Amino acid sequence: MSGYLFRTYGSRYISILSRVWSGNSQMMKNSEATLRKTLEAKFPQAKNIVVNDISGGCGSMYEIYVESKEFKGLSTVKQHRLITETLKSEIKDMHGLRIQTSIAE
Repeated sequence: MSGYLFRTYGSRYISILSRVWSGNSQMMKNSEATLRKTLEAKFPQAKNIVVNDISGGCGSMYEIYVESKEFKGLSTVKQHRLITETLKSEIKDMHGLRIQTSIAE
């Protein structure tokens, strides 16, 4: 029964999904710090970048706030597109993402 979704630990089988849900997974790729660093690299003039894991610690849903002069003249939709394009590879592993942006003065 040992395969992709189950691993043997002694005489027990433990689901990899249960490790993800417990927030204990080595498979979890995203973290608040890595997402923030990615956004800081894309928006070097940002006055404020906040990333919060709102999934209970498993990394499946994040709330992101970016305040930057780089958003000046852009609609909210275009601002959010910049965020999602920046995090494109990370988003594919997420359940959801809340984005809030503002223009720094």
